[in-house]
Amino acid sequence: MRVLHPFVLAAVLLAAAPSAAHHGWGSYDAATAVDITGTIRAMSYDNPHGMVHLEVPGKTWMVVLAPPFRMLNRGLPAEMLAVGKTARVVGYPHRSDPTELRAERITVDGKTVELR
Repeated sequence: MRVLHPFVLAAVLLAAAPSAAHHGWGSYDAATAVDITGTIRAMSYDNPHGMVHLEVPGKTWMVVLAPPFRMLNRGLPAEMLAVGKTARVVGYPHRSDPTELRAERITVDGKTVELR
């Protein structure tokens, strides 16, 4: 029986981590649409999905967006998600995390982009 060198095993496990971290959409309640408007307090435009922290009165949502290539192709470049801008998001809440939302569409600067 052949045993992998510990460094090789570690490299294989680290390479697989990003795919294991990606989640399915079953964790979100697609029967309950949420429509929120707030101020972008943080953003990322990274794979596998972009993200904004959207501050609304009394709460800050972590909004999961589409992958960057899809957002860019649909007319939502990273610059539109600048901190301090107002955004309206329609999406579905996470079933177990009351601060997380999966966005279906986002409106920034009067432009609405369908993300799914």
